[in-house]
Amino acid sequence: MTTASNIRSELDHPVIDADGHWQEFRPVVEEALTKIGGEPAARAFRVNGERQRRSLAMSVDQRRARNMAQESFWGIPTRNTRDRATAMMPALAYERLDEFGIDFAVLFPTAGMGLTRGDDDEARVAGCRAFNIYQADLFAPFSDRITPAAMIPTHSPDEAIAELEHAVGELGFKVVMLNSMVERPVEQGAGFHGSTPPATGGVPALPYASAVGEAPPAEGSWIDMLGIDSAYDYDPLWRRCQELKVSPTFHRGSRGRAFRNSPSNFCYNHIGHFAAAGEAVCKAIFMGGVTRRFPDLRFGFLEGGVGFACLLYNDLIGHWNIRNGEALEYTDPANLDMDLMRELAEKYASESFANAVKRGAISRNNGADTNGGVDEIDDYAACGIQGREDFLELFVKPFYFGCEADDPANAWAFNRAFNPGNAEMNAMFGSDIGHFDVQDMADVLPEAFELVEDGKIDRKQFRRFVFDNPVRFWGESNPGFFDGTSVAEEARRVLAAQ
Repeated sequence: MTTASNIRSELDHPVIDADGHWQEFRPVVEEALTKIGGEPAARAFRVNGERQRRSLAMSVDQRRARNMAQESFWGIPTRNTRDRATAMMPALAYERLDEFGIDFAVLFPTAGMGLTRGDDDEARVAGCRAFNIYQADLFAPFSDRITPAAMIPTHSPDEAIAELEHAVGELGFKVVMLNSMVERPVEQGAGFHGSTPPATGGVPALPYASAVGEAPPAEGSWIDMLGIDSAYDYDPLWRRCQELKVSPTFHRGSRGRAFRNSPSNFCYNHIGHFAAAGEAVCKAIFMGGVTRRFPDLRFGFLEGGVGFACLLYNDLIGHWNIRNGEALEYTDPANLDMDLMRELAEKYASESFANAVKRGAISRNNGADTNGGVDEIDDYAACGIQGREDFLELFVKPFYFGCEADDPANAWAFNRAFNPGNAEMNAMFGSDIGHFDVQDMADVLPEAFELVEDGKIDRKQFRRFVFDNPVRFWGESNPGFFDGTSVAEEARRVLAAQ
């Protein structure tokens, strides 16, 4: 295999890693969070990952009895000690970027991602605040080639905006990761749109989910995707993101839920779980009309690949063709000709069939007495779609998808012939260094480049994958994003060519 540094030397453009990871050394981080945010922040970090630890302490039979998933074990690289240290020590990661063929890297935490999800309001808010302060200081010396992602809790728009303003406005973060799946008790139903959530009604509290895994929904709970049917109006949050010039990124999974809840097989639970979560949130934001109301915002869905996006794009258009307001005329019960139905039944059906029709067993509403009480029967009304070309502006343009290097489906993003409207999905290279997916950090770029070597994409498409698309994702929201970095000049040229 050609080395990463050799590949980079032959490219006429930089390489941006849109989704790498660093690993927290728990004793050091917990001590730091205690100093910064006190006991609530330390509690948030200490409880974070509790479900994963409890799961791995059980037998298969014990997990089966408790409806708990087999969690990831041996999830951190060990055979290559230098890689393990690289994931934990930003200074070493910085030193090795050239070896990886990476010019600039966006690094997300590992355990820290779980801080945004807990049901303990005090701990969640304090934990994210302290962790972001810690990250800002930790990565400050490396800002020309590495930038970290701030953790933003989203149980309400107010708490999200508060931490967003602190992280971006005060600490100087350029990348933000928003919690995209909020567990809520059923009493806090969709469409609540209040400033204070209703009482939980005794719904049992959930522990913090694993940082890279998920917890199944508690009995009597539902998942808020921040878009369609949300408990709150999140438009103030999207507006503030736009004002602060940040592109929201999401990095949730769906492991341990529904069809990914095997008590014995981790890979069964892991395969496809990021894509499933990404699809759910992407679809909620789209069908909630968020991209119509905020056309200048860019949204990133990380680590789920782009394959689900290609399928979702096609499915959204296909369903719109047959379920938009005008198309529903074909299934409107009022259009059923009852006289003709009786006439045809008498001529072509059995006597019992015809008699049943005469008695009114079949009616204009086909046996259903209601449309479910919806005021708007067009499921795409919030999107304001006038024609298929609108999907290019409302889906293809604002959504970006983080892809791991070894995923062959990355090539689907560039196969315009199979995407309606000759669309190309915005795929972004994400190394996922620091996690078990990567056995050798120096092999990541060569694995991504195999798409070129195998003739799946050309060099211009590869450039968009590893450089142009990440530049556009962050730079269109914040033209100064790459100022002062090692890729500043090249990034400016990409943005100027838009």
